[in-house]
Amino acid sequence: MKLFTPTFLILLSFGILLQAGFVSSQDSALGLFEAHRDIGAARQPGSVEYDAAGKSYLVAGGGENMWSTNDEFHFVWKRISGDVSLAADIRWIGSGGNPHRKACLLIRQSLDPDSAYADAVVHGDGLTSLQYREVRGGPTREIQSGVAAPRRIRIEKEGDYVFMSVAREGEALHAAGGSFKIKLSEPFFVGLGVSAHDNNKLEKAVFSNVEIMSGKSKAAGNDGKPTLESTLETIAIASKDRRVVYHARDHFEAPNWSRDGKHFLFNRGGRMYKLPVAGGEPQLLDTGFATRCNNDHGLSPDGTQLVISDQSQERKSLIYVLPAGGGTPRRVTRLGPSYWHGWSPDGKTLAYCGERGGEFDIYTIPADGGEERRLTTATGLDDGPDYSPDGQYIYFNSERTGRMQIWRVKTDGSDQQQVTSDEYNNWFPHPSPDGKWIAFLSYEKDVKGHPANKDVMLRLIPAGGGEIQVLAKLFGGQGTINVPSWSPDSRNLAFVSYRLID
Repeated sequence: MKLFTPTFLILLSFGILLQAGFVSSQDSALGLFEAHRDIGAARQPGSVEYDAAGKSYLVAGGGENMWSTNDEFHFVWKRISGDVSLAADIRWIGSGGNPHRKACLLIRQSLDPDSAYADAVVHGDGLTSLQYREVRGGPTREIQSGVAAPRRIRIEKEGDYVFMSVAREGEALHAAGGSFKIKLSEPFFVGLGVSAHDNNKLEKAVFSNVEIMSGKSKAAGNDGKPTLESTLETIAIASKDRRVVYHARDHFEAPNWSRDGKHFLFNRGGRMYKLPVAGGEPQLLDTGFATRCNNDHGLSPDGTQLVISDQSQERKSLIYVLPAGGGTPRRVTRLGPSYWHGWSPDGKTLAYCGERGGEFDIYTIPADGGEERRLTTATGLDDGPDYSPDGQYIYFNSERTGRMQIWRVKTDGSDQQQVTSDEYNNWFPHPSPDGKWIAFLSYEKDVKGHPANKDVMLRLIPAGGGEIQVLAKLFGGQGTINVPSWSPDSRNLAFVSYRLID
């Protein structure tokens, strides 16, 4: 029997990997990475050149795309486990090319073309986004950044969440906003990728000052307490792709979309702010004495009035109406606490959650003021009422069956019907303006109430009943979609996601 020496076995293993395309003869000099290869059926073979002195990688990649259910690109990688971040300066070589060509930092489950993955990507036209395929063979989604063509980007994996940071020339890296939840088995692959977005071409990008770090990110200068970041995002109903509108290392909540589709309203620090849909800096809205506004606010159907829930006068939430452009609030509810949630399509009536004698129920009241009307009497919490666009029903959430579920009731309090019945705790139903959908927030079954800083889902059910869709998985909860946040054309939903940094 012939015995093989250890040296022979090592050479044999290297030869097998070389033949399989997992390494090349230069892979012993790939710096931070172990190997490289083409992923998918890229027609033009890719390559990598490592400059040890400059700590840079010139990556050439072909392939049709990195999108949908399959990818074609060149990948430079190493295997790793645990929390990790990968950062690099990215520069395209040559002008022109397909505007959708991609240079990216990747975290990938496997080397299969349909693998689950996440990447931070700079496109040829400067679009920068955080992309992901949650499961093998599934669709690719993205969160578009508000920063185009940054000098440096970073992708971070913390637990099951993935984040992106960006930096323009002369800036330090800062959070791009938005994140998503994806579960990857260890070990996984981390590295650099280039796709030409044209199977007949080869595109090149330089990745320089490449850094790989293990462990969670730390907030600079914190006092040992977690630092909160908030991101106002929109999600397209058709594609489920997301876009970052505004991000801040601060706490804000509950975006309303204006009736003309041009701006958002949200609350922060007890005040109301206005923000253009295209992004920018929020502007403080004058709400007079009302400086303790909570996250229950919205606009009248004609867009001329703003309703707020504020506790400045009696230290309990009361409902007020003021001009949409700001002004002196007019008190509507005599009793409190009262938390506004819906405005009838004809503009005449407000719907809200009120606590009376220890029970939380659904109430309505004339928008001009008057006597309130109680619509629900079931034991337990009823909350989050919002009108259907035809004005026939009020949707709300109720725990009367033991778990929080979505219900609806006619505006006179009759015909109460359960809409959802599943293993989640479902909150804050919002009918779309076109009457086709009900969007709502879902917590895991063991979560009580609607707390902040939890793993949640935005979900969607047809108004006539049917299969529930998951729009997004995110870190949020209280403040994410407490109030109506549909775009006027029913194509997008606005919400707030959060991040805690130790």
